[in-house]
Amino acid sequence: MQSSNSHDAVGQQHRTEGENAAQQQSVPRRSKSAGEIADAYAEVADKLARWRQLDRLFAGRYRRRQFRHANGRVLDVACGTGRDFRHLTSGSEVVGIDISAEMLAHARSELDRFELDGTVHQMDAQALYFPDDSFDTVISSFSTCTFPDPIAALHEMERVCTPDGEILLLEHRRSDAAPLAWLQDWRAEAHYEKNGCRLNHDPLATVEQAGLTVTNASTAFFGLVTTIDASPE
Repeated sequence: MQSSNSHDAVGQQHRTEGENAAQQQSVPRRSKSAGEIADAYAEVADKLARWRQLDRLFAGRYRRRQFRHANGRVLDVACGTGRDFRHLTSGSEVVGIDISAEMLAHARSELDRFELDGTVHQMDAQALYFPDDSFDTVISSFSTCTFPDPIAALHEMERVCTPDGEILLLEHRRSDAAPLAWLQDWRAEAHYEKNGCRLNHDPLATVEQAGLTVTNASTAFFGLVTTIDASPE
């Protein structure tokens, strides 16, 4: 895993790559609504839950590295079937939110499975019901690619995070490897229409556009995986 104490070098690399690839990327003609995203994930919730072991094989180590130090009152935005829960400390109070009731049914089971003190709620990430400064740590995995308005969702994460708290993200992005990037670009529009996921997006650029203070960023697995640590303004 490549890492840096500062996000500057990674950010510059991502911006340069983004500029060079801007014309190549297939951009969805429109953003799906929150309701459409909920419907898409309702159809695959059971399948994703059955793929627990496959997710652990591919993404488990990245989830563990990124979220193992999350502490205090933790909000998991777009928690899905609760894949992040196993990597949180038992001393944390966990709140998971997701737009899909079907996904949350599995997330509730994960809370019980790992004996975590927590709850889950059906909620739109772009309009969280929580008061300002409600959580010590806000986490989210593979989610900014699906939000209809990722900037709004990131602003909400920032709003509900305490001023001295952390926002920890685990995302996928357009690969650094040309063949993989080409495949992502080729499949981008069809993938979005079917799954509501922007296959070739740049999460670091989105986080910076939202105005969050990035304290660390790193990439791995041919640049497909990005971890981002940010703090509220």
